[in-house]
Amino acid sequence: MADYPEVLGLQTRSLREPVVEAEGIAMAFGTNTLFRDVTFQVERGEVFVILGGSGCGKSTLLKLLIGLYQPTAGQSRILGQNLQASTGRKRQALLAKLGVMWQSGALFGSMTLLENIMLPLEEHTTLPPQAREEVARVKLGLVGLSDAADRLPGEISGGMAKRAGIARAMALDPPVLFLDEPSAGLDPITSAGLDQLIKDLARDLGTTFVVVTHELQSILAIGDRCIMLDKEAKGMIAEGDPRELRDHATHPTVRAFFRREAI
Repeated sequence: MADYPEVLGLQTRSLREPVVEAEGIAMAFGTNTLFRDVTFQVERGEVFVILGGSGCGKSTLLKLLIGLYQPTAGQSRILGQNLQASTGRKRQALLAKLGVMWQSGALFGSMTLLENIMLPLEEHTTLPPQAREEVARVKLGLVGLSDAADRLPGEISGGMAKRAGIARAMALDPPVLFLDEPSAGLDPITSAGLDQLIKDLARDLGTTFVVVTHELQSILAIGDRCIMLDKEAKGMIAEGDPRELRDHATHPTVRAFFRREAI
């Protein structure tokens, strides 16, 4: 495997280096402002959570950070590079350094799990077929799906589909992974297993995670730091260690969220 370091190398740069930065981000659809003045940094190796109630703009912010949306104001940077200002090959090279897992896994139903993981390698590397398969099997092994390589997405559980989605997101060995509601729709035991997987990958590979979720147990289990968006405030109302926010928050909405209290 040493012949293919571009897709299997560990992340070795400084753990204190910000890999995702947002400065004064605002997003509006017509006259409807979803959020404004969102500013934060995600450091290398962190599990960083974007949380908040329904309709506050969590998934929209994720899509903005990975370049699917242009902000109304402000800018974001990935690995020090301005994604909004990047074009052409420079933009494609930067996007190749991001891995994304969507809420449902978004696997291609007619392809086996192995073929799904091989697809980014076929599109973005010059590895020969045998090497692509070898790398894909390694990624499946990292998420505990070695024995399911030849199964179709329709033949596996929801939790397995999400693990396969993470494996595909890791195919090109990106330094940062974005996960959209990874625990949504899962039973508590499966959800806990997925939380542990995220923590293990962050610790063992040095991968940075940006996770969008409103699942309180997962937030407390995996999050090193978080920001909280609020629909009424149209922006951030908290930032910090989720356990500290649970125990010491004074903002009524933040306190209610972490203590599961009605307002």
